[in-house]
Amino acid sequence: MSLREAFGKDILLTGWGHSRFGKLTDETLESLIVQVATDAIRNAGLEASQIDEVYLGQFNSGMMPLGFPSSLALQVSDELANVPATRTENACASGSAAFQQGVKAVLAGTARNVLVIGAEKMTHATPDVVGAALLGADYEMAGKPSSTGFTGLFAEVAKHYDKRYGARLGSFATLGDVLGSIAAKNHRNGVDNPYAQLRKNLGEEFCRTVSDKNPMVADPLRRTDCSPVSDGAAAVIISSGPSAGAATEAVRLAGFGHANDFLPASRRDPVEFAATRVSWQRALAMAGVGVEDLDFAEVHDCFTIAELLMYEAMGLAPAGQGALALEEGWVYKDGRLPVNVSGGLKAKGHPVGATGVSQHVLAAMQLTGTAGDMQLAAPRRAAVQNMGGVGIANYVSVLEAV
Repeated sequence: MSLREAFGKDILLTGWGHSRFGKLTDETLESLIVQVATDAIRNAGLEASQIDEVYLGQFNSGMMPLGFPSSLALQVSDELANVPATRTENACASGSAAFQQGVKAVLAGTARNVLVIGAEKMTHATPDVVGAALLGADYEMAGKPSSTGFTGLFAEVAKHYDKRYGARLGSFATLGDVLGSIAAKNHRNGVDNPYAQLRKNLGEEFCRTVSDKNPMVADPLRRTDCSPVSDGAAAVIISSGPSAGAATEAVRLAGFGHANDFLPASRRDPVEFAATRVSWQRALAMAGVGVEDLDFAEVHDCFTIAELLMYEAMGLAPAGQGALALEEGWVYKDGRLPVNVSGGLKAKGHPVGATGVSQHVLAAMQLTGTAGDMQLAAPRRAAVQNMGGVGIANYVSVLEAV
Protein backbone atom coordinates (compact mmCIF):
# COMPACT_ATOMS: atom_id res chain seq x y z
CA MET A 1 0.00 0.00 0.00
CA SER A 2 1.36 3.40 -0.98
CA LEU A 3 1.00 6.67 0.86
CA ARG A 4 -1.61 7.74 -1.70
CA GLU A 5 -3.67 4.61 -1.00
CA ALA A 6 -3.26 4.96 2.77
CA PHE A 7 -4.25 8.64 2.99
CA GLY A 8 -6.40 9.08 -0.12
CA LYS A 9 -4.32 11.89 -1.58
CA ASP A 10 -1.12 12.57 -3.44
CA ILE A 11 1.87 14.29 -1.88
CA LEU A 12 3.89 15.86 -4.68
CA LEU A 13 7.20 17.69 -4.90
CA THR A 14 6.32 20.32 -7.47
CA GLY A 15 9.27 22.73 -7.53
CA TRP A 16 12.70 23.16 -6.02
CA GLY A 17 15.78 25.32 -5.70
CA HIS A 18 19.37 24.58 -4.70
CA SER A 19 22.38 26.81 -4.00
CA ARG A 20 25.99 25.91 -4.47
CA PHE A 21 27.52 24.34 -1.35
CA GLY A 22 30.87 25.46 0.04
CA LYS A 23 32.50 28.48 1.64
CA LEU A 24 30.07 31.15 0.47
CA THR A 25 31.58 34.30 1.93
CA ASP A 26 29.39 36.59 -0.19
CA GLU A 27 26.16 34.98 1.02
CA THR A 28 24.22 35.35 4.25
CA LEU A 29 21.73 32.94 5.74
CA GLU A 30 19.02 35.31 4.57
CA SER A 31 20.30 35.60 1.00
CA LEU A 32 20.61 31.82 0.68
CA ILE A 33 17.08 31.27 1.98
CA VAL A 34 15.61 33.91 -0.32
CA GLN A 35 17.50 32.53 -3.34
CA VAL A 36 16.36 28.92 -3.04
CA ALA A 37 12.83 29.75 -1.88
CA THR A 38 12.32 32.10 -4.82
CA ASP A 39 13.53 29.42 -7.24
CA ALA A 40 11.32 26.73 -5.68
CA ILE A 41 8.15 28.85 -5.84
CA ARG A 42 8.83 29.91 -9.42
CA ASN A 43 9.72 26.40 -10.58
CA ALA A 44 6.54 25.04 -9.03
CA GLY A 45 4.56 27.46 -11.19
CA LEU A 46 3.11 29.20 -8.14
CA GLU A 47 2.79 32.73 -6.86
CA ALA A 48 4.04 33.52 -3.36
CA SER A 49 0.43 34.16 -2.36
CA GLN A 50 -0.31 30.46 -2.94
CA ILE A 51 2.10 29.30 -0.21
CA ASP A 52 0.09 28.24 2.84
CA GLU A 53 2.90 27.40 5.25
CA VAL A 54 6.70 27.52 5.58
CA TYR A 55 9.05 25.13 7.38
CA LEU A 56 12.73 25.96 7.75
CA GLY A 57 15.24 23.30 8.75
CA GLN A 58 18.29 24.76 10.51
CA PHE A 59 20.55 23.37 13.23
CA ASN A 60 22.64 26.46 14.18
CA SER A 61 23.37 25.38 17.80
CA GLY A 62 25.32 28.57 18.39
CA MET A 63 27.11 28.86 15.05
CA MET A 64 25.18 32.08 14.32
CA PRO A 65 23.89 34.74 16.70
CA LEU A 66 20.43 34.75 15.08
CA GLY A 67 18.56 31.85 16.61
CA PHE A 68 15.11 32.79 15.31
CA PRO A 69 15.23 32.62 11.49
CA SER A 70 11.79 31.21 10.68
CA SER A 71 10.48 34.43 9.10
CA LEU A 72 13.49 34.98 6.82
CA ALA A 73 11.63 33.21 4.00
CA LEU A 74 9.02 35.98 4.08
CA GLN A 75 11.69 38.25 2.58
CA VAL A 76 10.94 36.56 -0.75
CA SER A 77 7.75 38.53 -1.22
CA ASP A 78 5.32 40.82 0.59
CA GLU A 79 2.69 38.24 -0.38
CA LEU A 80 4.15 35.90 2.25
CA ALA A 81 3.19 38.29 5.05
CA ASN A 82 1.28 36.45 7.80
CA VAL A 83 2.03 32.99 6.36
CA PRO A 84 2.76 30.58 9.24
CA ALA A 85 6.51 29.85 9.38
CA THR A 86 8.25 27.44 11.73
CA ARG A 87 11.87 26.47 12.27
CA THR A 88 12.53 22.75 12.81
CA GLU A 89 15.65 21.39 14.50
CA ASN A 90 16.73 17.76 14.78
CA ALA A 91 20.53 17.99 14.50
CA CYS A 92 21.85 16.97 11.07
CA ALA A 93 18.36 15.76 10.13
CA SER A 94 16.79 19.21 10.57
CA GLY A 95 16.10 19.48 6.83
CA SER A 96 14.20 16.20 6.65
CA ALA A 97 12.38 17.10 9.86
CA ALA A 98 11.15 20.22 8.06
CA PHE A 99 10.22 18.14 5.01
CA GLN A 100 8.12 15.68 7.01
CA GLN A 101 6.36 18.49 8.89
CA GLY A 102 5.43 19.94 5.52
CA VAL A 103 4.16 16.56 4.36
CA LYS A 104 1.99 16.21 7.46
CA ALA A 105 0.51 19.68 6.98
CA VAL A 106 -0.62 18.73 3.47
CA LEU A 107 -1.88 15.33 4.64
CA ALA A 108 -3.86 17.03 7.40
CA GLY A 109 -5.51 19.27 4.84
CA THR A 110 -4.42 22.47 6.58
CA ALA A 111 -2.19 23.40 3.64
CA ARG A 112 -2.17 22.81 -0.12
CA ASN A 113 1.29 24.17 -0.86
CA VAL A 114 4.09 24.15 1.71
CA LEU A 115 7.49 25.75 1.21
CA VAL A 116 10.22 23.67 2.87
CA ILE A 117 13.71 25.15 3.20
CA GLY A 118 16.94 23.77 4.62
CA ALA A 119 19.76 26.25 5.22
CA GLU A 120 22.96 26.66 7.19
CA LYS A 121 25.90 29.08 7.42
CA MET A 122 28.91 27.44 9.05
CA THR A 123 32.20 28.46 7.41
CA HIS A 124 32.37 31.89 9.06
CA ALA A 125 32.63 30.25 12.49
CA THR A 126 35.93 29.08 13.96
CA PRO A 127 36.60 25.31 14.09
CA ASP A 128 36.15 25.23 17.86
CA VAL A 129 32.74 26.92 17.59
CA VAL A 130 31.59 24.52 14.84
CA GLY A 131 32.94 21.54 16.76
CA ALA A 132 31.19 22.55 19.98
CA ALA A 133 27.94 23.20 18.10
CA LEU A 134 27.96 19.78 16.47
CA LEU A 135 28.85 18.06 19.76
CA GLY A 136 25.71 19.64 21.17
CA ALA A 137 23.95 16.76 19.39
CA ASP A 138 25.67 14.15 21.56
CA TYR A 139 24.45 13.17 25.02
CA GLU A 140 27.85 12.41 26.51
CA MET A 141 29.98 15.09 24.80
CA ALA A 142 27.69 18.13 24.75
CA GLY A 143 29.50 21.05 26.38
CA LYS A 144 32.77 19.16 26.76
CA PRO A 145 36.10 19.90 25.04
CA SER A 146 37.14 17.55 22.26
CA SER A 147 40.05 17.58 19.82
CA THR A 148 38.25 15.35 17.31
CA GLY A 149 34.59 16.43 17.64
CA PHE A 150 31.96 14.32 15.90
CA THR A 151 34.69 12.60 13.89
CA GLY A 152 35.82 10.99 17.13
CA LEU A 153 32.32 9.66 17.79
CA PHE A 154 32.06 8.02 14.37
CA ALA A 155 35.64 6.78 14.68
CA GLU A 156 34.48 4.84 17.73
CA VAL A 157 31.65 3.39 15.65
CA ALA A 158 34.22 2.31 13.05
CA LYS A 159 36.39 0.69 15.73
CA HIS A 160 33.43 -1.25 17.13
CA TYR A 161 32.47 -2.33 13.61
CA ASP A 162 36.00 -3.52 12.83
CA LYS A 163 36.23 -5.44 16.09
CA ARG A 164 32.92 -7.21 15.47
CA TYR A 165 33.00 -7.73 11.70
CA GLY A 166 36.58 -7.17 10.53
CA ALA A 167 36.86 -10.75 9.30
CA ARG A 168 33.95 -10.20 6.86
CA LEU A 169 35.53 -7.54 4.67
CA GLY A 170 35.76 -9.82 1.64
CA SER A 171 38.62 -8.89 -0.69
CA PHE A 172 39.39 -5.70 1.23
CA ALA A 173 42.51 -5.89 3.36
CA THR A 174 41.28 -3.49 6.05
CA LEU A 175 38.22 -1.50 7.05
CA GLY A 176 40.23 1.57 6.09
CA ASP A 177 40.36 0.29 2.50
CA VAL A 178 36.57 -0.18 2.49
CA LEU A 179 36.04 3.36 3.75
CA GLY A 180 38.58 4.70 1.26
CA SER A 181 36.61 3.11 -1.59
CA ILE A 182 33.44 4.82 -0.39
CA ALA A 183 35.23 8.16 -0.22
CA ALA A 184 36.72 7.71 -3.70
CA LYS A 185 33.33 6.75 -5.16
CA ASN A 186 31.64 9.82 -3.75
CA HIS A 187 34.43 12.19 -4.75
CA ARG A 188 34.25 10.78 -8.28
CA ASN A 189 30.47 11.33 -8.34
CA GLY A 190 30.84 14.83 -6.95
CA VAL A 191 32.80 15.93 -10.02
CA ASP A 192 29.52 15.90 -12.00
CA ASN A 193 27.54 17.87 -9.41
CA PRO A 194 27.61 21.63 -10.10
CA TYR A 195 26.40 22.32 -6.54
CA ALA A 196 29.14 20.29 -4.85
CA GLN A 197 31.80 21.80 -2.62
CA LEU A 198 34.52 19.28 -3.53
CA ARG A 199 34.66 18.49 -7.24
CA LYS A 200 37.85 16.49 -7.61
CA ASN A 201 38.34 12.83 -8.40
CA LEU A 202 40.86 11.88 -5.71
CA GLY A 203 41.14 8.19 -6.52
CA GLU A 204 41.13 5.15 -4.25
CA GLU A 205 44.85 5.12 -3.46
CA PHE A 206 44.77 8.70 -2.16
CA CYS A 207 41.59 8.11 -0.13
CA ARG A 208 42.95 4.89 1.40
CA THR A 209 46.34 6.33 2.34
CA VAL A 210 47.29 8.53 5.29
CA SER A 211 49.46 11.41 4.04
CA ASP A 212 50.23 15.06 4.66
CA LYS A 213 47.28 15.95 2.40
CA ASN A 214 45.05 13.25 3.87
CA PRO A 215 45.90 13.10 7.57
CA MET A 216 44.29 10.90 10.18
CA VAL A 217 41.63 12.96 11.97
CA ALA A 218 40.48 10.28 14.43
CA ASP A 219 41.75 6.76 13.82
CA PRO A 220 40.63 5.10 11.54
CA LEU A 221 38.95 8.11 9.86
CA ARG A 222 41.11 10.22 7.58
CA ARG A 223 40.25 13.63 6.21
CA THR A 224 38.74 12.01 3.11
CA ASP A 225 36.40 10.02 5.37
CA CYS A 226 34.83 13.23 6.72
CA SER A 227 32.28 15.56 5.14
CA PRO A 228 33.40 19.21 4.98
CA VAL A 229 32.03 22.21 6.87
CA SER A 230 29.77 24.04 4.42
CA ASP A 231 27.36 26.86 3.70
CA GLY A 232 24.32 26.30 1.54
CA ALA A 233 20.57 26.00 1.16
CA ALA A 234 17.89 24.06 -0.71
CA ALA A 235 14.11 24.39 -0.95
CA VAL A 236 11.21 22.31 -2.19
CA ILE A 237 7.47 22.88 -2.60
CA ILE A 238 5.23 20.12 -1.25
CA SER A 239 1.77 20.19 -2.82
CA SER A 240 -1.49 18.26 -2.83
CA GLY A 241 -1.70 18.51 -6.61
CA PRO A 242 0.29 19.51 -9.69
CA SER A 243 0.53 23.02 -11.07
CA ALA A 244 0.02 23.70 -14.77
CA GLY A 245 2.86 26.22 -14.80
CA ALA A 246 5.52 24.04 -13.18
CA ALA A 247 8.96 23.92 -14.79
CA THR A 248 9.14 20.09 -14.63
CA GLU A 249 6.96 17.10 -13.93
CA ALA A 250 6.15 16.60 -10.27
CA VAL A 251 7.65 13.83 -8.12
CA ARG A 252 5.43 11.71 -5.86
CA LEU A 253 6.21 10.86 -2.24
CA ALA A 254 5.35 7.17 -2.00
CA GLY A 255 6.29 6.61 1.64
CA PHE A 256 8.18 8.07 4.57
CA GLY A 257 9.56 6.90 7.89
CA HIS A 258 10.94 8.53 11.02
CA ALA A 259 12.42 6.85 14.08
CA ASN A 260 14.43 8.20 17.02
CA ASP A 261 16.79 6.18 19.18
CA PHE A 262 17.83 6.77 22.78
CA LEU A 263 20.40 9.51 23.38
CA PRO A 264 22.67 7.76 25.95
CA ALA A 265 25.22 5.60 24.14
CA SER A 266 24.78 2.93 26.81
CA ARG A 267 21.27 2.29 25.50
CA ARG A 268 22.35 1.71 21.89
CA ASP A 269 24.35 -0.98 20.09
CA PRO A 270 27.21 1.06 18.57
CA VAL A 271 26.98 -0.55 15.11
CA GLU A 272 23.38 -1.72 14.85
CA PHE A 273 21.81 1.71 14.19
CA ALA A 274 18.50 0.17 15.20
CA ALA A 275 16.32 3.26 14.73
CA THR A 276 17.90 3.88 11.34
CA ARG A 277 16.77 0.41 10.28
CA VAL A 278 13.27 1.11 11.56
CA SER A 279 13.03 4.36 9.60
CA TRP A 280 13.93 2.43 6.44
CA GLN A 281 11.42 -0.29 7.21
CA ARG A 282 8.63 2.23 7.84
CA ALA A 283 9.27 4.17 4.64
CA LEU A 284 9.56 1.09 2.43
CA ALA A 285 6.48 -0.49 4.01
CA MET A 286 4.39 2.66 3.47
CA ALA A 287 5.53 2.78 -0.15
CA GLY A 288 4.81 -0.93 -0.57
CA VAL A 289 8.26 -1.63 -2.03
CA GLY A 290 11.52 -3.27 -1.10
CA VAL A 291 15.10 -2.11 -1.46
CA GLU A 292 15.27 -4.16 -4.66
CA ASP A 293 12.65 -1.85 -6.18
CA LEU A 294 14.81 1.27 -5.78
CA ASP A 295 16.79 2.72 -8.69
CA PHE A 296 19.13 4.82 -6.54
CA ALA A 297 19.53 6.24 -3.03
CA GLU A 298 20.90 9.41 -1.46
CA VAL A 299 22.11 8.53 2.05
CA HIS A 300 23.67 10.39 4.97
CA ASP A 301 27.42 9.85 4.61
CA CYS A 302 28.58 12.43 7.13
CA PHE A 303 31.47 9.99 7.54
CA THR A 304 32.25 7.04 5.28
CA ILE A 305 31.49 4.56 8.07
CA ALA A 306 27.95 5.95 8.10
CA GLU A 307 27.44 5.07 4.43
CA LEU A 308 28.79 1.57 5.03
CA LEU A 309 26.27 1.12 7.84
CA MET A 310 23.49 2.41 5.57
CA TYR A 311 24.09 -0.44 3.12
CA GLU A 312 23.20 -2.75 5.97
CA ALA A 313 20.43 -0.67 7.54
CA MET A 314 18.52 -0.47 4.26
CA GLY A 315 18.86 -4.23 3.73
CA LEU A 316 21.19 -4.10 0.74
CA ALA A 317 23.69 -6.30 2.59
CA PRO A 318 23.55 -8.37 5.80
CA ALA A 319 24.95 -7.00 9.05
CA GLY A 320 28.73 -6.85 8.91
CA GLN A 321 28.82 -7.47 5.15
CA GLY A 322 28.34 -3.96 3.78
CA ALA A 323 31.67 -4.24 1.96
CA LEU A 324 29.92 -6.68 -0.37
CA ALA A 325 27.98 -3.77 -1.89
CA LEU A 326 31.28 -2.23 -2.97
CA GLU A 327 32.96 -5.50 -3.92
CA GLU A 328 30.07 -6.42 -6.22
CA GLY A 329 29.78 -2.89 -7.62
CA TRP A 330 26.15 -2.49 -6.55
CA VAL A 331 26.47 1.08 -5.22
CA TYR A 332 28.45 2.59 -8.08
CA LYS A 333 26.82 4.77 -10.70
CA ASP A 334 26.45 1.82 -13.09
CA GLY A 335 25.48 -0.65 -10.36
CA ARG A 336 22.14 -2.12 -9.35
CA LEU A 337 21.58 0.54 -6.64
CA PRO A 338 23.74 3.64 -7.13
CA VAL A 339 24.31 5.38 -3.80
CA ASN A 340 25.13 9.09 -3.51
CA VAL A 341 25.31 9.87 -7.21
CA SER A 342 25.40 13.52 -6.07
CA GLY A 343 28.70 12.91 -4.29
CA GLY A 344 26.86 12.67 -0.99
CA LEU A 345 27.70 14.80 2.01
CA LYS A 346 31.31 13.68 1.50
CA ALA A 347 31.82 15.62 -1.73
CA LYS A 348 28.71 17.79 -2.03
CA GLY A 349 29.25 19.26 1.44
CA HIS A 350 27.20 19.21 4.63
CA PRO A 351 25.59 22.53 5.60
CA VAL A 352 23.77 20.76 8.39
CA GLY A 353 20.21 22.09 8.15
CA ALA A 354 20.29 22.10 4.35
CA THR A 355 21.32 18.48 3.86
CA GLY A 356 17.98 16.70 4.12
CA VAL A 357 16.22 19.12 1.77
CA SER A 358 19.16 18.98 -0.65
CA GLN A 359 18.88 15.20 -0.80
CA HIS A 360 15.19 15.44 -1.71
CA VAL A 361 15.85 18.08 -4.35
CA LEU A 362 18.66 16.16 -6.06
CA ALA A 363 16.61 12.95 -6.00
CA ALA A 364 13.70 14.84 -7.57
CA MET A 365 16.02 16.15 -10.28
CA GLN A 366 17.07 12.60 -11.10
CA LEU A 367 13.47 11.40 -11.25
CA THR A 368 12.50 14.23 -13.63
CA GLY A 369 15.52 13.81 -15.90
CA THR A 370 16.89 17.24 -15.02
CA ALA A 371 20.08 16.23 -13.15
CA GLY A 372 22.46 17.22 -15.95
CA ASP A 373 25.83 15.47 -15.81
CA MET A 374 24.68 13.56 -12.72
CA GLN A 375 21.74 12.01 -14.57
CA LEU A 376 21.13 8.28 -14.36
CA ALA A 377 19.34 6.38 -17.14
CA ALA A 378 15.58 6.91 -16.57
CA PRO A 379 15.27 6.16 -12.82
CA ARG A 380 11.71 5.73 -11.55
CA ARG A 381 12.04 5.28 -7.78
CA ALA A 382 14.51 6.54 -5.17
CA ALA A 383 15.13 6.67 -1.44
CA VAL A 384 16.50 9.54 0.63
CA GLN A 385 17.97 8.90 4.09
CA ASN A 386 18.96 11.67 6.51
CA MET A 387 20.28 11.21 10.05
CA GLY A 388 20.88 13.38 13.10
CA GLY A 389 23.46 12.44 15.71
CA VAL A 390 25.00 8.96 15.82
CA GLY A 391 21.94 7.19 14.46
CA ILE A 392 19.57 9.13 16.75
CA ALA A 393 17.08 11.03 14.55
CA ASN A 394 16.41 9.05 11.37
CA TYR A 395 14.31 9.97 8.34
CA VAL A 396 13.71 8.09 5.08
CA SER A 397 11.60 9.10 2.08
CA VAL A 398 10.67 6.99 -0.95
CA LEU A 399 10.13 9.13 -4.05
CA GLU A 400 8.68 8.12 -7.41
CA ALA A 401 8.51 9.63 -10.87
CA VAL A 402 4.95 10.57 -11.82
